[in-house]
Amino acid sequence: MLFSGDALAGKRILVTGGGSGLGKAISEGLLKQGADVYISGRRKEVLEDAASDLAAFGAGRIHTRVNDIRDADAISEMVDSIWEEGPLTGLVNNAGANFVSPTKDISPRGYRAICSTIMDGSFYATTAVGKRWLAEGLSGSIVSNLVTWVWTGSAYVVPATMAKTAVHAMTMSLAVEWGPHGIRVNAMAPGPFPTEGAWEKLDPTGKGIGATDPSTVPLGRFGQMHELQNLVVFLMSDGCSYLTGQTIAIDGAHHLAGHNTFAGLSALSEQDWADAREAIKASVEKEKQQRSR
Repeated sequence: MLFSGDALAGKRILVTGGGSGLGKAISEGLLKQGADVYISGRRKEVLEDAASDLAAFGAGRIHTRVNDIRDADAISEMVDSIWEEGPLTGLVNNAGANFVSPTKDISPRGYRAICSTIMDGSFYATTAVGKRWLAEGLSGSIVSNLVTWVWTGSAYVVPATMAKTAVHAMTMSLAVEWGPHGIRVNAMAPGPFPTEGAWEKLDPTGKGIGATDPSTVPLGRFGQMHELQNLVVFLMSDGCSYLTGQTIAIDGAHHLAGHNTFAGLSALSEQDWADAREAIKASVEKEKQQRSR
């Protein structure tokens, strides 16, 4: 084990989109190191199920908050409710949305659904927490969950690439603006770390092309969740208090080898894309059914 188990003792950290996928795995890693963790998301049942699973990990406590990351007022109210129990020490901007598609086929509604979740939501959460730290003279750490496409761009996931790149710019900008106040702002850019919900939308054909193909990673495999957890714990800990303004790739050198994007989807036929749209639609319907339980 890289850390002793108390690296985050006394820390209070909000993880947006923490009820599933990478957010849930990140929350587990934080709890294992003694942090009290708040997970937020739109689906109450998903959050409650995640909290039940996560309660078994570490000495930290798990809390839930139901809200819509795209609603600035709702985010402010959520942060107020957390502050009533004590100020946060950290924020993980993890909430996201994405699917593969030819850009010409993306509707304005689909574009806004992705950008408002990633870009707007990250900004709303960051400023809601940051302004309270500034007002109270508190230090803090913000970590945003990005992608390596912030450096390379990527075909077929253009809205998410645009939104994540905006958060990358926010990371660098706020590191300078808020650094004098003891607030650190960093980001991580994971390569392929498969999770059920994301992979159904990013690899709907099951062919593992480009960004979802482990054979194109120089290390020859997908990432493992404990590796991602170690990076988040490090960025949230007091052990890297001089590190800010950085987006750190954790991808087995995937983006350096040039295979990290979805450019390979250009090989798909019209029938492949039709099949992919049906698979993505089925994944969305499954999520809607889960929300209505």
